[in-house]
Amino acid sequence: MVPFRQFLLKIHSRCNLACDYCYVYEGADQSWRDRPRRMELATVRRTARRIAEHAAGQGLDEVSVVLHGGEPLLVGAAHLDALLAELARIAETGPRVRFSLQTNGLRLLDEPALLDVLHRHRVGVAVSLDGTRADHDRHRRLPSGAGSWERTADAVRLLGSEPHRELFAGLLCVVDLAADPVATYEALLEFAPPRLDLLLPHATWRSGPPGVHRGLPTGPPGPADPAPYGEWLIAAFDRWYDAPYRETGVRLFEELAVLLLGGRAASEAVGLAPVDLVVVEADGTVEQADSLKAAYDGAAGTGLDVWRHGFAEAAAHPAFRARQRGLAGLGPECAACPLVRVCGGGLYAHRYAGDGFAHPSVYCADLDRLIRHIAGRLRAGVAELAGGRAPAVAGVSARGVLTRPGHARAGTG
Repeated sequence: MVPFRQFLLKIHSRCNLACDYCYVYEGADQSWRDRPRRMELATVRRTARRIAEHAAGQGLDEVSVVLHGGEPLLVGAAHLDALLAELARIAETGPRVRFSLQTNGLRLLDEPALLDVLHRHRVGVAVSLDGTRADHDRHRRLPSGAGSWERTADAVRLLGSEPHRELFAGLLCVVDLAADPVATYEALLEFAPPRLDLLLPHATWRSGPPGVHRGLPTGPPGPADPAPYGEWLIAAFDRWYDAPYRETGVRLFEELAVLLLGGRAASEAVGLAPVDLVVVEADGTVEQADSLKAAYDGAAGTGLDVWRHGFAEAAAHPAFRARQRGLAGLGPECAACPLVRVCGGGLYAHRYAGDGFAHPSVYCADLDRLIRHIAGRLRAGVAELAGGRAPAVAGVSARGVLTRPGHARAGTG
């Protein structure tokens, strides 16, 4: 059994934005309608007890608690303070607890006391912001229909200011083919984030990525296959990689580079590391990663809750076990791919095709193009460091995972 180390708590199940790409409110699973608006303290207390039990049983010295929604800051400063105080008790007899929160930022402007609470409990805060004003406002709108960029930008500036900079964990940006990738990266860079997450929109083989129509592949992707999301990310990668100094971290790029060099990435989006994240909904229901809500109604469900079940039971559940099998848990196309130890099949939700998840990611061609491009850039960098002598391998090989004879394509050979 792989123990859980990340516990994502849905502390509020509603939102103060109306983003058109939201996988929670616009996705296939509409279970949010039947959830309580906020996680009550009795549920928090029970969840904290279950986390402490799980950590003790598995010998964990540290766990991460991620506060999520909806919009988590809608709980208000007083409830957030009480909630975090309950969760902090995990550490009294158990592991260290690291807190983080994902937000659209608007409540930081409306209720300044929230910042005091976040400081008191040392909560890292990541904010969703989709690049330029025009690109952000195209999708991330207020319920009135007005754009939210200006208020979001004000919130990020506040978070990044000297009194609060220690809370600022980074920015999350959903990739949009209508946006210029370099302009998007540079617009985010203006806020001096410590890290960026460039996120592919949640999609499946049934719904398809925005702006792209794809059918299930009949073979591995080739250099002629359309890969618009891959090309978008390549442009952003080159701008980031070619900077004269490290301007910020970009999680996807860094994790792919680590995997290409033979390391291990702590991500469910790439690589083969077993998933160690579990979700607790506002009513105490235990679920899988909420990205699965994009697949079909009930896809994230387990039938478990913190009132009747411990997290050891959840970790032993077939749904979680299926996502912890590494290479053995992938479909035949992925298992035979030379990039599999880097790509890892992509995000689990993105593999859904109506008959299950034993398929490549719907972004397979895009990931293939991006990984091979990054490999080529790393290979050139290694050759430069070696005085112009390229590594004596076929393509760029990290412990044999990248290319093997007959598999080199554009950007690697």
